Amino acid sequence: MPGPADPVTQANSTARRAAVPVRVIAAATALYAPGMELPAGYRLRAPATGDLGAVADVLVADELEETGQIVLGADFVRDEWSRVGFDLATDAWVVVDSRGAIVGYVQAMLEEPAVVECWGVVHPQHRGRGVGSSLLSLTEERASHLLAGVPAARLRHGINAGDRAAAAMLQARGLRPARHFWQMQIDLTGPPEPGPVPEGAEIAGIEPPGDLRAIHAVLEEAFADHWGHRGEPFDRWAEEQTGSPAYDPTLWLLATAAGQPAGALTGHVWDDRGWVNYLGVLAPFRGRGIGAALLRRSFATFAGRGIRRVILNVDAENPTGATALYEHAGMRVISRWDVWERSLGNSGDS
Repeated sequence: MPGPADPVTQANSTARRAAVPVRVIAAATALYAPGMELPAGYRLRAPATGDLGAVADVLVADELEETGQIVLGADFVRDEWSRVGFDLATDAWVVVDSRGAIVGYVQAMLEEPAVVECWGVVHPQHRGRGVGSSLLSLTEERASHLLAGVPAARLRHGINAGDRAAAAMLQARGLRPARHFWQMQIDLTGPPEPGPVPEGAEIAGIEPPGDLRAIHAVLEEAFADHWGHRGEPFDRWAEEQTGSPAYDPTLWLLATAAGQPAGALTGHVWDDRGWVNYLGVLAPFRGRGIGAALLRRSFATFAGRGIRRVILNVDAENPTGATALYEHAGMRVISRWDVWERSLGNSGDS
């Protein structure tokens, strides 16, 4: 079993274009099935790219109420909207109030051949009025449309772990908790010391595009048994990574041992926050401190950019001891979120 110094972990990193034409609004409304009525005074429409700031404001209001600080923010929304295959016309919706202000947002995207993943947010001042329930109904309708006839089809929805109202709503719709995640943060109060690299290993920055294949191969193998991981061909993975507005390969690291790839770390910057996206060490090289060395080097790199907060996501049930590593490195849990899921009941579901 790998030691606590060499986990595999995954962080949020998952946003594009010109104004959405009026016909998109009609298309989005058509997908809003009869019977899913919005509360009086609210209406639904498709988001336009110019709505990014307003959608981010709703997310930020939620974050400030939940954690007292901005964790995701506008850059997260921008990255989401830039993902390969994501279409504002069909995959996202906003709710506006009587003044035309955006007060709610939701998106539903096909993540795997049999899985639609969703997340949404309602401004704290507009909760308890049925807006969230209406948006949830919309994601269910969209998922049923995308996965019609697909065996073992599943709908997944992410929520704040402490949101009891959202949990009760999901439970009433037949969803059940599937996985628990933590967002962890370190405050870099001074230049951190990268520390020594384990004997026999080397850690260096990468040279794209040549090193991208090595990074991809390491992460695919390291995450092969990780909950929710889906194998992705190199070309699609590279398109997703390099197409992100936050793509910055100068924050990526590759560890080698005996001349062979052994571990990898990818990261990016959102506003004043550094993010570790992926950290993976191959099984034969775990237990040597390579994961910890990659993390320390990453902290030092961020600090060199003037970044004082570094954040990552970690699966609370990660079997490789990731949480212990991050705590040992000085990170702490700042928020918790859950993935809920249910079968869509198509033929072949178990």
